[in-house]
Amino acid sequence: MKTIEIVAEGSFRVDVFLSEKTELTRSAVKKLADAGRIRIGGTPVKAGAVTRAGQRVSVEIPDPVPIAARAEDIPIEIVYEDDDLAVVNKAQGMTVHAGNGNLEGTLVNALLFRLKNLSGINGELRPGIVHRIDKDTSGLLVVAKNDRAHLSLSEQIKDKTCRREYLALLEGVVKEDTGTVVTQIGRSPKDRLKMAVLPAGQGRRAETDFFVEERFARNTLVRFSLKTGRTHQIRVHAKYMGHPVVGDRTYGYKNQRFDLEGQLLHAFRLELTHPSTGERMTFEAPLPDYFERVLGIVRSERN
Repeated sequence: MKTIEIVAEGSFRVDVFLSEKTELTRSAVKKLADAGRIRIGGTPVKAGAVTRAGQRVSVEIPDPVPIAARAEDIPIEIVYEDDDLAVVNKAQGMTVHAGNGNLEGTLVNALLFRLKNLSGINGELRPGIVHRIDKDTSGLLVVAKNDRAHLSLSEQIKDKTCRREYLALLEGVVKEDTGTVVTQIGRSPKDRLKMAVLPAGQGRRAETDFFVEERFARNTLVRFSLKTGRTHQIRVHAKYMGHPVVGDRTYGYKNQRFDLEGQLLHAFRLELTHPSTGERMTFEAPLPDYFERVLGIVRSERN
């Protein structure tokens, strides 16, 4: 069991405050609060309690239980590996970790088979997982092999020193060469399975830089750089721009003109500082064949 203590900087719901300041999700915070493991000034509080500036919020985090997900011999592409971390080029269609009762066929299952060690900070179902990418998004993500590396990498993501860049093919022609989208993102009030841009004061702040790489007659190849890491952030922001990601049946056009298994969104570049050596490292992954195939089609349509 370990206890962390954070001084509140203002008035925030406890679950929102702790999900911003720690690696805990809001659902994890609620479970800890329901178990009496979250206190303000020594008094147990619920997840919906509101902090005041200067209050000390303490959280008791139980020791991780044994890993429940089992190792599976599933092919994955490991781009880099050492004693502290591994960088994986995840294929489209693979879920990063288990959820909703599904304990098989995930990246975690494959990692348990391929790697000797994984950090235990995220518990039994998400060992080693520092950040995620969507099931139908391909590309690079870093995996921690010990808790010290995990904490370092998590801090880099919070401090925005871990740079994550994506390439996406968007519907329509984006006029601006570059720009930044800043909104609040949260669960859609119309469909709780989706995320949406919400009014000021709701959701969580989301910031995405974009850069046009290539324009075509009906589409645009855009590079996105994440400043924050909200669920479905790039896909939601692309929709907000009026140019959803090609192949995205959740946030994009209902009628897709290409026969795709998912959105054309690829995490092609990852830049981080090594937790032990301090070396700045950059990794890149080429676009998948299906992405290149569609690019070949839209290039032939160029005006």
